[in-house]
Amino acid sequence: MFLPQLTPRRARALFALCCTLVGCGSSAASAENNGADCPVPKLADATELPDIATLPDPFMALSGDRISSKRQWRCQRQQLYWQVQHYESGIKPPKPELVSGRVKNNSVAVTVRHNHTEVSFNAALTLPSRGEPPYPAIIGIGASSLNNEYLARAGVAVINFNNNQVGAQSGSDSRGTGLFYDVYGSDHSASSMTAWAWGVSRLIDVLEDSGEGLIDASRVGVTGCSRNGKGALLAGALDQRIALTIAQESGAGGAVSWRVAQALADKGNNIQTLGHAAGEQPWFRESFGATFADRHVTRLPFDHHQLMGMVAPRGLLVLDNDIDWLGPRAAYVATAAAKEIYRALGVPENIAYSENGAHAHCQLPAHQQEVLAVYVERFLLDEPGNTEVMRSSKAKPEDVTPWINWSTPALTD
Repeated sequence: MFLPQLTPRRARALFALCCTLVGCGSSAASAENNGADCPVPKLADATELPDIATLPDPFMALSGDRISSKRQWRCQRQQLYWQVQHYESGIKPPKPELVSGRVKNNSVAVTVRHNHTEVSFNAALTLPSRGEPPYPAIIGIGASSLNNEYLARAGVAVINFNNNQVGAQSGSDSRGTGLFYDVYGSDHSASSMTAWAWGVSRLIDVLEDSGEGLIDASRVGVTGCSRNGKGALLAGALDQRIALTIAQESGAGGAVSWRVAQALADKGNNIQTLGHAAGEQPWFRESFGATFADRHVTRLPFDHHQLMGMVAPRGLLVLDNDIDWLGPRAAYVATAAAKEIYRALGVPENIAYSENGAHAHCQLPAHQQEVLAVYVERFLLDEPGNTEVMRSSKAKPEDVTPWINWSTPALTD
C-alpha cells in the first residue's frame, strides 16, 4: 500500500483527526504550554465535587498528595490548566494547522487556517519613540489603558487587539459569535475570554515567525482593563510565552477570589459575584454560572489565586481601584494567596498588587506609575528594580489569614 510522505502540516492534521475520533492523552510540550505532555487528568462531575470553604490548596495534586519539588509544579500547573478550562473558561484549542501573517510598522496581520476554514484579523501596532528594534511589546486586549506615553518613551511597542472581533461580548445572545467560532463552531465550549486568549496566542505566533525584526517575541506582555483585564489574566495564565501579565481593575472573573467575593456579598457588600458575572456576558463557559453560582461556589475545585499562580514564575502585576463592585478586598486576598505559589517557586517578588485610593475607572493614576514602570523595566527591558509590592487601601494582611488553611511548602530544586 502506498503511504504519502507526511509533511509537518499533514502530520498535525492527522494527529488532530485521530484526537477527534478516538481522543487524546497528553500532547507535545511547547513554549506556549510546557506541561502539555503531562497526563490529562480525569475530572469529576461538578455534582461530585466536595465543598471547600476556604481557598483551595494550590499544592495539593488531584491524587491527594502534595507536591514537594519545583519540578512537580509543571504538571501541577497543568492539572489547574485543565480544571480552569473544564469547569470555568471552556477549552482553548492548540495552535491551528496554519498560522501566518506579517508585522508592519503600524499593524500585525494574522491569518489562521484550520479544518478547511480560514479567518484573518489585524491588530494595531504603535512603535516606541526610542530604542532599537526588535522592540519589546505589550498586547492590549481591547486597548492598553496603561500610560502609553511612558511605554513609548521606555522603548516598548503597544499592540492593540480587537478582542470583540474574535469572541463577541455584546450580551448573552452573542455567545458563540466571532472569528474564533467561525473556525471551531458556534457550539464550541470556549468562552469569549478563551477565544481572546487564543487570539493573543496567534498574535504571538506571528511575532515569533514573521521575520520582520520589529518585535522581540521573547519580551511580550499582555494587559487589559475591566472585562478585558479578566481576559488578560486568562491569556497570561494559558500562554507561557507571555513574559508580563498586567491585569488592570479586572474584578470578578479576574484577580478576585470567587469565594471571598461571595462571602462579602453575603454580608451585604456591593460586590460582583460568580452568579452575576457568569450571567452578564459569555465570558465563561455556558454551564459555569448554573453549576457554581451562589452557595455552590465552594464546590469549585480551584479559585483565582490558582489562576494567577499559573502565571508563575513570570511577572504578574494586579492594578486595582477601590470601587466596591470590582472587589478590591477579594482581589487583594487572592493575590496574596497567589504570592504563596510564587514564594514556593522562589520568586515572591515577581507578583504585585497595587490599589491606593479612588480614581477614574481604567485610568492609570500617578501613584501606580512607579509600580508599572518597575514591572515593565524588570520583565520587558531586563532592568533591575523593587517589584515586591502589596499595597491596598481596602485590605490588610490579616484579611488573608482566615482564607488559607494550608502551609506554603519549601519546594526543592
